[in-house]
Amino acid sequence: MSDKRRIVVTSALPYANGDIHLGHLVEYIQTDFWVRFQKMRGHECVYVCADDTHGTPVMIRARAEGITPEQLIARSHEAHLKDFTDFEVAFDNYYTTNSPENKELSERIFAAAEKGGCITAKSSPQLYCAHCGMFLPDRYVKGTCPKCGSENQYGDSCDKCGATYGAEELGHPVCTTCGATPEVRDSEHLYFELEPQHEYLEKWIPAHTTSDISNKLLEWFKEPLRGWCISRDAPYFGFEIPGHPGKFFYVWVDAPIGYIASLSNWCAAHGEKLEDWWDNPDAELYHFIGKDIIRFHCLFWPGMLHSAGFKTPTKVFVHGFLTVNGEKMSKSKGTFVNARTYLDHLPASALRYYYACKLGGTTDDMDLNLQDFVTRVNSDMVGKITNLASRGAQMLNKSLGGRLGALDEEGRKLVEFAQSRADAIAAHYEARRFSQVPVEVAKIADAANEYFDRREPWKTVKVPESAEMTRTTLTTVLNVFRILAIYLRPILPSYADKAAALFGEQPYTWADLAKTLENAPIGAYTYLATRIDAKQVEAMVEKAKAKPAESGEVAHESRASKNKGASRAGATAAETAAPHADAQERVPPLKSEIAFPDFEKLDLRVGTVVSCEIVPKSSKLLKIVLDAGALGTRTIFSGIRGAYPDPAALVGKEVVFVANLAPRKMSVGVSEGMILFAGEPGVSGGVLTPLATAGAGTPCT
Repeated sequence: MSDKRRIVVTSALPYANGDIHLGHLVEYIQTDFWVRFQKMRGHECVYVCADDTHGTPVMIRARAEGITPEQLIARSHEAHLKDFTDFEVAFDNYYTTNSPENKELSERIFAAAEKGGCITAKSSPQLYCAHCGMFLPDRYVKGTCPKCGSENQYGDSCDKCGATYGAEELGHPVCTTCGATPEVRDSEHLYFELEPQHEYLEKWIPAHTTSDISNKLLEWFKEPLRGWCISRDAPYFGFEIPGHPGKFFYVWVDAPIGYIASLSNWCAAHGEKLEDWWDNPDAELYHFIGKDIIRFHCLFWPGMLHSAGFKTPTKVFVHGFLTVNGEKMSKSKGTFVNARTYLDHLPASALRYYYACKLGGTTDDMDLNLQDFVTRVNSDMVGKITNLASRGAQMLNKSLGGRLGALDEEGRKLVEFAQSRADAIAAHYEARRFSQVPVEVAKIADAANEYFDRREPWKTVKVPESAEMTRTTLTTVLNVFRILAIYLRPILPSYADKAAALFGEQPYTWADLAKTLENAPIGAYTYLATRIDAKQVEAMVEKAKAKPAESGEVAHESRASKNKGASRAGATAAETAAPHADAQERVPPLKSEIAFPDFEKLDLRVGTVVSCEIVPKSSKLLKIVLDAGALGTRTIFSGIRGAYPDPAALVGKEVVFVANLAPRKMSVGVSEGMILFAGEPGVSGGVLTPLATAGAGTPCT
């Protein structure tokens, strides 16, 4: 088989009843990184997405605004696509679930499931609002929690005690749309039965998800899987179910089918056949999703596809949520920022770069620390990387006719060093360890800046006799910058394209890394990036702050929150765990104090994790091999398996370790040090972050 791959990639569909915000962008930006990288490598890669348009919330909002649902979703589609485009997220097709392709596919998949005996009908109690003339989704009713008695709770779960329940169990229920008291009515609904696929899904899940996700999902298979309610009563904005008048497909049925519909629409526009992409045995299918919608994509979705004879995803990539300054996104604090609000104050490239610095390919939540955002963009993206092009190109154009010279031996070695990191950086992109790409790039940039400062071209350029020496220096620096621009193109596409224009080249592919530029002209320098002023961030936060009447703490809006109509009727034994009430933070007392001279005895060094693996027959230990620079390699056993169920997440990370700790003989081997991690006190199985600075073997002072 050819090395050229055929790849279909999707991101979860944004709901039409809301704006795109920075939390959403965590998903679309990282998917875009991965897609752009695959295309640079020469693979056939199609990135499809769509607006998720159906459901009660869209219908009710359109009614309130005095427009049709179709008008509402058309307006939303235009706004969403503009936000994505301005953040340089390059979909090959951004479509809608309210499409003829999606209707036909939904009906086809349902018919296959019905013919295969996977569809059953059951009657279940639901809350009905006579004033609104409709059955109420969970999020359109509030009342008293049946477990703890807390008031003003939604119809699916309690924010106070974390209990889950059916909306009909609420005490003193109230319709949130009109304020009327709903009544309980029985309604017959259609269910997609999962238990017949119990064995298939139990094998499918670990083969198509990471170990931490599959371990969680497989806990649900200890008992039979209950049926999933796939119908909703009229009035409802969506597709009516053939053969079942007055019943509509629940939005979570046709939303994922929208992936195939968007691809089908793309195929029709490009003279391709859908079966050559989605159902092609040699094609690869990848979903990027948030961890709040795992059960829909890793349980219901493969079950539906399998029952209908469609190919299931190759892998489902799951990411965490976004926090800002270490806290949930907040309207009152101005940290719940819409995409357009950000773009009104700051460049998209800065956020793309910062997100790349923070994304590690795991389900860990990602923090946007606004102070760190300013510092990192200014110091690394502008100060280290862009500065090479700025100083080099402007000096070459101003004083040396804008023409590159030849590389000398020292310069060629530096360029070859930059080129030598290609395979490692490609591996980071492929594994979605995006945070390691800026680390690698910064190391190369540091070496180039050190070379530039040591050669002092700003001095040699003033001496006619050393003009060619200056040209050689600038040729080296600009060649290194060109390589860095290629490495960064998936993250900073327009930035890299400007760099290509500087050197008179076409947009870069990965193969362009092998070339060097000598004795060639360059173009006029165009500013690639500018420093961020903290005042720009402050202005953005101020603009994002809710008015007092609107304030209230808002977490990253989950894709599932649009219509929590899954309720108990649509749940399985695999119901996701309800969010726990915030536990009171308890800080353990100090065990003992040590004198500073004792602390000085510690020799703290930086090492790079070369390999990390689970220790057999141990529930806690990971075996970590470090590259400790001049100290050689060190093997360290660390009891952090609960925080890193996927050990590969640590590979490539730089960590601080105690280098002069006496070796400790353990039953599994000899541990040659101790790695320093930070995490929340008293939290078991939480995220532990390695403490690190740059440079393997470097002492920490």
